[in-house]
Amino acid sequence: MNRRNFLSLTGTFTGGALLLPDFLHAFGIQASLVIGEQCLVFIQLNGGNDGLNTFIPFENPLYYDLRTKIALPKDTIISKNKGMAFHPALKDFANMQQNGDLSIIQNVGYPEPNRSHFRSQEIWQTASGSKQYLNEGWLGRYLDLQCKDHQPTAGVNLDSIDNLALKGNEPNFITVKDPNRFKIRTDNNDTVKLSDNPQLDFVRKIANSVSEGSDEIQKAIAKSTTEMSYPKTNLGKNLEWIARLIKGNLNSKVYYTSQNGYDTHDNQLNIHQRNLTELNDAVFSFYTDLKKAKLLQNVTLVVFSEFGRRVKDNGNGTDHGTAAPMFIIGGNNTGKVIGNNPNLSDLDNGDLKHETDFRSVYAGLLQSKMNFDYAKIGITAPPIKGLFF
Repeated sequence: MNRRNFLSLTGTFTGGALLLPDFLHAFGIQASLVIGEQCLVFIQLNGGNDGLNTFIPFENPLYYDLRTKIALPKDTIISKNKGMAFHPALKDFANMQQNGDLSIIQNVGYPEPNRSHFRSQEIWQTASGSKQYLNEGWLGRYLDLQCKDHQPTAGVNLDSIDNLALKGNEPNFITVKDPNRFKIRTDNNDTVKLSDNPQLDFVRKIANSVSEGSDEIQKAIAKSTTEMSYPKTNLGKNLEWIARLIKGNLNSKVYYTSQNGYDTHDNQLNIHQRNLTELNDAVFSFYTDLKKAKLLQNVTLVVFSEFGRRVKDNGNGTDHGTAAPMFIIGGNNTGKVIGNNPNLSDLDNGDLKHETDFRSVYAGLLQSKMNFDYAKIGITAPPIKGLFF
């Protein structure tokens, strides 16, 4: 077994009904983890979201020439501005952008792009080069440096499996499927071991870390309520939990969750409509909740996918591509569209050429929101400009 499997095992065993030894209660006296009360929230769109049908270059005739089966009609797209428009399912993304709370970064990718889901996700999660392989995630490396004494809930991953982006040398994050099911054990049996094998000491450390973290999660949930209705979807539920933990002052620096279903090789129009509707409704509930709580300026939500889709359709869908837009919500972002409209006449073997390296976005997030030197975790790309005030 490896460390990543250990994290997944200990974060999700007993179906999330984690039993907490009653001697692990010291964590509550530690100071707030968040510098300036800022935190980052990530939504990873798994499968490769079709950016060209999400934020649409409708004034470019090549969009319709190359996508004869899946191009969205001009009379259905919304919030047209400077040659770009939103998919009709993203009506609230358009509202957030008009409110000045959503920035769009065009053509985000990286050199020598990889079209494998697993490998491209790994590149995004570790901030590695295309030919470089790293064992720790970019956020995990950040948390290792910022949480030297080990903080179990410095990062929270709302999912049933771990996320490589948060993996570091120390167990500074916790994977939670259902925070409400974590409970405290009231007996005094504090000598239970997972194994008598000394090589599994690390997994015991992880188990204790998860136990400590679950206690803090319970405290945060007890301090907060849901003031509004969230959609009854997996993403809606996860964002509702994240909002509860933020409002309950868990003081985590990073929250992470994901939405599946974006590998739209076939039946794209229907599948994409459904996925973007789920994304729109969940994100807008989260946005509205935090805005009512006067916390939106402290929370930066980042929406991204491991790659976009090819420019030309394959009939009823699209195949794996390269660059795509990223969306930044909250955190006193500038509300701008950063970068040029997609250039459909200058392609790289049928794919968009990236204009902004995703590691520049990471550098900007760490520098502007976390007051952290991104070079300390090996990021060399310069921070993106014009994203935050």
